[in-house]
Amino acid sequence: MALDFSQYGGPSEEWLAVEKTLPASTHDLTMDPVVLRTAVNAERQSKAAEAMKLFAPHVHVKDYSIPTRDGSTIEARTYRSVKKDMAERLPVYMYLHGGGFLFGTLGSEDPLCAQTAINTGTVVLNVNYRHTPEHSFPTAWYDSQDALAWLHSNMDAIGGDASKVVVGGVSAGAQLAASLTLEQHLGKSEVTKDLPKLAGQILIIPPLAAMTTYDQGPGKKLKSSSYTENEHAPILPKKIVEFFTSLLKAGHPDLKDTKLNIVNATEEEVKGLPPTVFGIAGLDPLRDEGLLYAKLLSEANVPTETTLFKGVPHGHRRFGKALKASEHWDNCVDEGILWVLSKPKATGKFEVKLP
Repeated sequence: MALDFSQYGGPSEEWLAVEKTLPASTHDLTMDPVVLRTAVNAERQSKAAEAMKLFAPHVHVKDYSIPTRDGSTIEARTYRSVKKDMAERLPVYMYLHGGGFLFGTLGSEDPLCAQTAINTGTVVLNVNYRHTPEHSFPTAWYDSQDALAWLHSNMDAIGGDASKVVVGGVSAGAQLAASLTLEQHLGKSEVTKDLPKLAGQILIIPPLAAMTTYDQGPGKKLKSSSYTENEHAPILPKKIVEFFTSLLKAGHPDLKDTKLNIVNATEEEVKGLPPTVFGIAGLDPLRDEGLLYAKLLSEANVPTETTLFKGVPHGHRRFGKALKASEHWDNCVDEGILWVLSKPKATGKFEVKLP
């Protein structure tokens, strides 16, 4: 029987009020991607720098350079609450930012990473994987694997606990986190398979299916797809997903590809995955693949917490206090990290929380 998640669609009154204040379009897709990236990153960094003023006195921040398998390096930054003794070994949250694999910098994530470090008592490792158009698929995936390996090699330096590493991210970063976790679990990555098992994963508004093969994967299980329902959604309409996807140059991946088609894993393959938190937006083309993966994990006896941000689009966190859903997002991450670290028990049931 086909699944139908359309009851989670439709805009909230609060969102409609915010939407009236926004420009008609999202990104100018006629621009050179590098020029567009520079402009978007500059705006994000400016807003983040202002927000970081509130958190800066409360965290120790340190920058690192991580070597990659192709002889290059990527940037990383840690955040640690000043209330934590520097000698104490803390759980680690390895964070991967969103931005369609095109946007994102270390600085653009400063306030959220600092807030998470303060609220959870973890060391947050913010990893700036490489971006399109210069670095197409699968560079970002390899960078995330190399970052996890580097983290375990440098656990003493950052004061982390190797048995309590949680990986997570937003949007594109959530796809990297989900793939990293699944591939380590299946022993598919030489770099990560012998590392200590991850303690959990936090997947916020995650893309978990390749658009080019969607109809053969999630599409076969759905009565009507969130790609159809939310084709013209704010923030992330279908045409923006197509734009980001085209820059990855991944073609038509195999339906069982564990980097792009994570949602198509079998129950047997996901059994034994670490506790997993999902945060999924109702007005998002990506909604249904998130719900399908959450259902798969829940019913495979993986401890799973699934929160649905009803009435709001992909990436709504950028609107801050204008939306109650922003608070729900932050709680989903911070409480989620503490939840996975508590070694929760599985229920075997797929339940969706509507905050």
